[in-house]
Amino acid sequence: MTSKQRAYLKSLANNLEPLFMVGKSSITPEFNEAVSEAFNTHELIKLSVLKNCPDDPKELGITIAERTKSELVMVIGKKFVLYKPFKDNPVIVLPKAGKNE
Repeated sequence: MTSKQRAYLKSLANNLEPLFMVGKSSITPEFNEAVSEAFNTHELIKLSVLKNCPDDPKELGITIAERTKSELVMVIGKKFVLYKPFKDNPVIVLPKAGKNE
């Protein structure tokens, strides 16, 4: 993903409310399943890490992205955003990658 595409997704994510919150039990198989299922109806998902979660938000974002086959767009404080386009008819159209990126 290019920086231009990432910036575009960040701008879309600004208005999103967190769909999931990671708590003290961190990432469970059920949590991974719920996030995977959310990608059936959402291409862009914001998640929030609660204060009682001992794990680093960036590490959580990377782990969940790997497990859900999505892409980590950004991590800001205790929130992070994941992107996974729909296989058929994606709603979010990313800007084309330039030659210099």
